[in-house]
Amino acid sequence: MCKRTKRRAFTLIELLVVIAIIAILIGLLVPAVQQVRESANRTQCQNNLKQMGLGLLNYHDVNKAFPPGYLATGAFVDGATDTTPGWGWQAYILPFIEQTNLYSQFNFSQPVQNFPGIQTVVKTYICPSDNPPSGGVFPVLDPNTGTITVCTAAGSSYAGCCGGSYTNSAGTVTTVSTTTGMNNTGVGNGILYRNSSTRITSIIDGTSNTVLVEERCLAHVLGIWAGAVSGGGANQGQFNQAAHVPPFSSSNTLGQGAGDLVLIHASTVNAPTGRNLDDCNSMHPGGANFLLADGSVHFVRNIVSGSTDCTTLEAMGTTAGGEVLPGNLVN
Repeated sequence: MCKRTKRRAFTLIELLVVIAIIAILIGLLVPAVQQVRESANRTQCQNNLKQMGLGLLNYHDVNKAFPPGYLATGAFVDGATDTTPGWGWQAYILPFIEQTNLYSQFNFSQPVQNFPGIQTVVKTYICPSDNPPSGGVFPVLDPNTGTITVCTAAGSSYAGCCGGSYTNSAGTVTTVSTTTGMNNTGVGNGILYRNSSTRITSIIDGTSNTVLVEERCLAHVLGIWAGAVSGGGANQGQFNQAAHVPPFSSSNTLGQGAGDLVLIHASTVNAPTGRNLDDCNSMHPGGANFLLADGSVHFVRNIVSGSTDCTTLEAMGTTAGGEVLPGNLVN
């Protein structure tokens, strides 16, 4: 006769212990998986910037200068409603990042908003750690009302550096405005600004000391790659702290000028307060990726306003300030 093996049933307590052990193991595993995923995302973000760096340098080789931060064919008035046609630096380098077919859809003498191709999401322009709006496409709003849609465009997790600090006509040290430039002229002291045509030979501070492009995540700021849409402006993303802190008023809910859609200045990194639409933001823990003018990419730690690091980064945003940098932020 066959003997049947008796199986002892798990008691409820034993079963709960097993479940608890599994839960603990999962709890230990999840952070490790998230850390590995973020490491991979950060590397891919750096690769995105390296591709943009090669694109910008190749553009420079062909055209003997970097592309404009954005192109405006009319006289400067306010940097908000006078940016037509408005095409930005990321649009100009499309052929150099294997996006020739997209580039061929545009007439760069016509306004940005005339072309549906600006709604095309370019993978190279999106950081994998970012949290863009669903589909990566969103309305560009009139910054004066925050409700009127000027056009619809695809976002970008990166913005070109228009400069750092300078002494204005009133004798006050301030940062270059992405919209109005220095002293309301539209001109910056960085590499990419309104109608810029910067040559490497004019980067007196050295290409390895000068910021070219910075991260600015869509989770915090709704920038686009196509250009500075006349009458439009950058607005805050869904995870921008100021967007969720009442009371809501015109000072913390509306966007800034057209230049903010594609430009940024060098100042803070992941500043903990304020909307910071014209400052570096990322979804990477501890800092953000920066592209320098020599094509190298570096991770810069978080920087708060008024710190020595902030002063250093502002100096790195300029091309010919002649500053002696007090420290090295990049690694």
